[in-house]
Amino acid sequence: MAIPIRKPKEIEALRRANRIVAQTLDLLKQKAKEGISLIELDKIAEDFIRSKGARPSFKGLYGFPSSVCTSVNEVIIHGIPTDYTLKNGDIVGFDVGVELDGWFGDGAITIGIGEISEEDKRLIACAEDTLYHAISIIRDGMRFKELSYEIEKFIRNRGYVPLANFCGHGIGRKPHEEPQILNYLEGGSPKQGPKIRNGMVFSIEPMICQEEMESQILDDNWSVVSIDGKRGSHYEHTVAVVNGKAEILTKI
Repeated sequence: MAIPIRKPKEIEALRRANRIVAQTLDLLKQKAKEGISLIELDKIAEDFIRSKGARPSFKGLYGFPSSVCTSVNEVIIHGIPTDYTLKNGDIVGFDVGVELDGWFGDGAITIGIGEISEEDKRLIACAEDTLYHAISIIRDGMRFKELSYEIEKFIRNRGYVPLANFCGHGIGRKPHEEPQILNYLEGGSPKQGPKIRNGMVFSIEPMICQEEMESQILDDNWSVVSIDGKRGSHYEHTVAVVNGKAEILTKI
């Protein structure tokens, strides 16, 4: 497994791409209100990204038809924007990818529309809190499997489970690079496998299910749900390992 070590100037290029991701997510958070359609939000995001001299990197990636993965209620990731209009009590995840000057950015949030239930607030908080916990413990020399183990432990301690078969990932000149970063420990000891090193850049993205880890792809061939049929949540940051710890690149 060849995990690139980025030079400072390359990290700065990645920071610029990821800043646009963060700005786009902030804009979507402002615009996502009751009565607006998912297609309208997708166009708002694409227009903004292009206004920054970048392009929405998910559009056409592996055949994905839109600019933003827009996942409502039971859909946890990879939802396709439709003419569905948001309703009070919905929860919606936005996953944004950007390419700027050959470098990629990636980030995601889940938000509530209007008044949402306390249960949904806890569900969303689990994804966000897991993400920031993971970022806080990353150190040069830590193994990626240790990180996966700690992510899973945090999620389960909150009473939830991670979504299976999908993961975080390296990022750089391609939207998805090595390594794959699972949100759970798979295969052996956490003290095995490649180590996190200064200069590595990767995206961490906890995906939270309520009861069942096992995932299912719906008939649109994109939308991913848990087999429990319940709502899920998703948060993501791209980070660079600098001076021995993780620095968030997806920030304004």
